[in-house]
Amino acid sequence: MAPLDSHGRKINYLRLSVTDRCNLRCRYCMPAGGVPKHGHGDILGYDDLRRVAQAAVALGMEKIRVTGGEPLVRKGIVGFLEKLANLPGLERLVLTTNGVLLKEMAAELRGAGVESLNISLDSLRPDTFFRITRGGDLRQVLEGIEAAERAGFPYLKINVVVMRGVNEDEVADFAALTLDRPYRVRFIEYMPTSPGDTRRPLTVPGEELLLKLSERYRLLPSGREALAGPAVYYRIAGAVGMVGVITPVSCHFCGDCNRVRITSTGVARSCLFSDSGVDLKPFLKEGDGTLLQCALRRVVEAKPERHSLCGDTEGHVPLPMSLVGG
Repeated sequence: MAPLDSHGRKINYLRLSVTDRCNLRCRYCMPAGGVPKHGHGDILGYDDLRRVAQAAVALGMEKIRVTGGEPLVRKGIVGFLEKLANLPGLERLVLTTNGVLLKEMAAELRGAGVESLNISLDSLRPDTFFRITRGGDLRQVLEGIEAAERAGFPYLKINVVVMRGVNEDEVADFAALTLDRPYRVRFIEYMPTSPGDTRRPLTVPGEELLLKLSERYRLLPSGREALAGPAVYYRIAGAVGMVGVITPVSCHFCGDCNRVRITSTGVARSCLFSDSGVDLKPFLKEGDGTLLQCALRRVVEAKPERHSLCGDTEGHVPLPMSLVGG
């Protein structure tokens, strides 16, 4: 049975970062020059990452999402994913990617046992995509999505961070992708994600996004998925796929949060916006799975009721999003 936090929430979902490196420099996620590189010895090896995942599953967590940075830039990732997929008790193995390397790797990922992909895509216009990602090639990502569809992934989720004055006018175009494709397009409120970030006016509230969509389409509520994250889904009448909204800033999902996360350096965090965590490396050195489970349980029990972006909650964002797996 999945562990409960101190607020009675069932924590059954682990986000596991395997690298802090990325082949894009998205403006809301990473500084233009990238993040300070950790030494080889600072990043957990695959054996330690597998042991963390094994302890989490033994504790009762049923879903693991592998993240980065960009997880596909780490050598040996496919073999590692295959080992995770074979962990007894794990119900769902999923992965988040920016799609740049997906064209070449989609079939391997599916063969390794990855069930679904979350693909970051913030614009359907090449010039806007280039600006947001500081140099990305939209065509690579679109070809990657096509390759993933051919590979037979049952779920393909497209994550769109909506920013006022940047890409908010593309919301209806993104939603149109679901009309004849089984995609789940999820619109995410822009989050100020580094200390001193004053760009909150970029945030387009989820309610406003839904209003924009309702002006063009008839939306039918579809609720949330089992073992899912924070997205609330709707289906456009007659559409094959679905659209969803994720509202971290307007704080509509903290009460249902079911996640903890592990950074690539082995720090367990109970919330994306927490300024504290538990370093798991000493427990990994001990080689005792029970101690590792106890450490993870303490992280679960310390999970805050709400994160620091809520208007009446004090706090700050201590790290760029890329360092904590998004």
